[in-house]
Amino acid sequence: MATAGLNPEITTEKPQMDLLRFATAGSVDDGKSTLIGRLLYDSKSIFADQLEAVEKTSSDRGDDYVDLSLLTDGLRSEREQGITIDVAYRYFATPQRKFIIADTPGHIQYTRNMVTGASTADLGLVLVDARNGLTEQSRRHAVLLSLLRVPHLVLAINKMDLVDWDQEVYDKIHTEFKQFATKLNIPDLEVIPISALQGDNVVNRSENTPWYEGPTLMHHLEHVHVASDRDLVDVRFPVQYVVRPKSDEFHDYRGYAGQVAGGVLKKGDEVIVLPSGMTSKIAGIDLFDKEIDQAFPPMSVTVRLEDDVDVSRGDMIARVNNAPKPSQDIDAMVCWMTNEPMRPRQKLAIKHTTRTGRALVKDIQYRLDINTLHRDQETKELGLNEIGRIQLRTTVPLLVDEYSKNRTTGSFILIDEATGVTVGAGMINSAG
Repeated sequence: MATAGLNPEITTEKPQMDLLRFATAGSVDDGKSTLIGRLLYDSKSIFADQLEAVEKTSSDRGDDYVDLSLLTDGLRSEREQGITIDVAYRYFATPQRKFIIADTPGHIQYTRNMVTGASTADLGLVLVDARNGLTEQSRRHAVLLSLLRVPHLVLAINKMDLVDWDQEVYDKIHTEFKQFATKLNIPDLEVIPISALQGDNVVNRSENTPWYEGPTLMHHLEHVHVASDRDLVDVRFPVQYVVRPKSDEFHDYRGYAGQVAGGVLKKGDEVIVLPSGMTSKIAGIDLFDKEIDQAFPPMSVTVRLEDDVDVSRGDMIARVNNAPKPSQDIDAMVCWMTNEPMRPRQKLAIKHTTRTGRALVKDIQYRLDINTLHRDQETKELGLNEIGRIQLRTTVPLLVDEYSKNRTTGSFILIDEATGVTVGAGMINSAG
């Protein structure tokens, strides 16, 4: 039965452990957009008319080469300035894996866009210009990727052709970044010397780096192991939609559609529905037009229960002896995304998984300087693009986990009730 397809909000996807989401980061002009263009070009993931348009634009601007960055800098203002402003998402595939790229902006005033692009990434790709080495923005983005708990990080030392492929330059930047990374939570780091413009060590190994014995960038992206990064122990299934076809063929059908946020759901498992606390067993799991035996992140499925219990959007299905505790007091790090500052006593709407409510900002504990990691405890507000630790009180209990444990159930967004605009993105430290 094609249950999940009844609601356009529910995306139905087959189990895709071969999908890698990665976000690019780094300073302005370090070559992020050019690198993505090179990946798309060398993997033959662009159409002939796209390439022709890029060639024509490059020629019209008087460029001496085909500017592959034009494949991702889609906004007119981006092309005119030669920078990235918005988060550009691109999709391509190789025989080994499918990819979703978030090309994030490098300017400091677009930190919120970078946070948006990296929040769902499995891997962060930080570029540095070999001529300039590590910059403040390079460190800033590495800190953000660490805060966002992106489990894998690649430092791509770009424009090595402009320093004559000097191994000492590579070694110096490599050592400096590794020392800096000891202050951060970066469980997996790979450092690769490349030239995005020429294509060296991007898809094909370069003859200019006989001293480098590591993988090419594409080889690493194809083979980095991400399946174990997801929480496959703690069952978390936020209900997005109740499926009731009300047809003669499926007269008594009742299913609960959503995306698995954690753990493995199996037919026959005893589960609890929160916040009501009612228990039941899984009668079946439907994936679009067929029944399956089990479901795991990030599959979108419809779960059927043996008992006719009250379940609605915003509820969560979990294991009986391993369930999150409902809480209205939230301690979190938040990235503020609007010009009007966040202040104590401010009231906002909050959205956590599929559950919504209202929240009061009880306290701002400190503002984090992500260049120095200094905690400014004297701050009274958070401004645009600033990150700080706050205390929230919500009107409804939220079924949360720590962000370090589950990036889905450990995150939320804050919304301006008057405008409906998202004004903050949060990562939960603790609740209760």
